[in-house]
Amino acid sequence: MGEVLVVYELDKAATRASRRVPRGGERPVRRVHAAPAAPGTPAVTGPRTLCGKDTFAMETTGRKLSEHPESPWYPEEYASAVCPDCDAVMET
Repeated sequence: MGEVLVVYELDKAATRASRRVPRGGERPVRRVHAAPAAPGTPAVTGPRTLCGKDTFAMETTGRKLSEHPESPWYPEEYASAVCPDCDAVMET
């Protein structure tokens, strides 16, 4: 497998008009996924996560696994939001 990037699936229900997200704030992270980089562009995600979800509406974190070899593949502050299917693929 080539470069793998971390992407956030954002909460669709929480919009700026929502009371849960302050004006100028960001939508909360619903799930954290892993996605292969697009061929020839290691900083851009490919079209699908490792679990098969479309990455079009996901936010790229800029985190590359190759830059954090001793850490979990996901940011530790989002451990409770990790996609179990992406995690299973990353474990192999």
